[in-house]
Amino acid sequence: MIVIAAPFCVKRSGPGESNEPEVYGVGISWFTAYRFYTAYREKASACDVRIEAVLKELSIHRGRDHGAVPPPRRRHRTDQVNALAFDVRAALFALLGKDITAIDGLGAYLSLKLIAECGDDLSSWPSAKHFTSWLGLAPSNKVSGGKMLSSRTRRSGGRAAALLRLAAVAVGRTDTALGAFYRRLSSRIGKAKAVTATARKVAVLFYNAVRHGMEYVDPGASSYETRYRTRVVNNLHRRAKAFGFVLQPLEPKAGAAVS
Repeated sequence: MIVIAAPFCVKRSGPGESNEPEVYGVGISWFTAYRFYTAYREKASACDVRIEAVLKELSIHRGRDHGAVPPPRRRHRTDQVNALAFDVRAALFALLGKDITAIDGLGAYLSLKLIAECGDDLSSWPSAKHFTSWLGLAPSNKVSGGKMLSSRTRRSGGRAAALLRLAAVAVGRTDTALGAFYRRLSSRIGKAKAVTATARKVAVLFYNAVRHGMEYVDPGASSYETRYRTRVVNNLHRRAKAFGFVLQPLEPKAGAAVS
C-alpha cells in the first residue's frame, strides 16, 4: 500500500481485479483523481487572476493613488496553503490607501474576505457602534424601568462576524495589546465571551481604518498590562475615598529580599 494523503490511499489490484489502482474513500482511480486535482487547481488559478483584475479595476475606478506599499510592520506567513497567486496586501493598499493588515489578527487573505463581505465603503454605518451592532458583536442591552435585564450579544450567522472571531482567536496567541486583552478576559469570563469581545475590538479598528483612514500601532502587551493596572489602582483609590479611607501602598520591610 502506498499512502498519498490521509484518509486516502492507493490499493494495488490483486489477481482477477482491474489493473488500475483505486483510491480508498473516493471510489475512483488515482489517475482520475489526479486529473480532477489539476483541473481544480487550474480553476483556482483562474479565480486568482480574476480577483486580482477586479481589485485593479476598483482601484482605478476609485481614482486613488497612494504610492508605494509601506513595508510590513510584522512578519507575515508566506507558506499558507490557500494563499492567492498575487500580492494581496499590495492590492488592498492600492484600493483602500491603508495597510489594514497592520491590525493584529488581520492577515492579507482574511482582510480580503472582510472587504468582500463588507465592501470598501463603510459609510452605510454612521459609526463603529452601528457597524459592530450589524455584525452581531455588540451587546444587545435590554432595559426595563431603568434596570438592566440582559446585555447578551445576539446570535449571528454572518460570515464577516465569523471572520472577525477567527482573527480574535489568532490574536489571542500573540504578544500584543489585543492578545493581552483576550487572555485577561478569557481567564475571567471564559473563552467564548473573550472571543466575541476581542472580535468587536478588531471590528472597531477595521472600521476606523477603512472609513476614517486611522493607522493602528500596537502598544504591546506590557503597555496594556501597565494601563490596566493603573486603571484598577485608580478605581481602588476612588472607592476607598468614597468610604472615608486612604489607600496606601505597602512599604517593603527592611532587609527583605526584593524579587
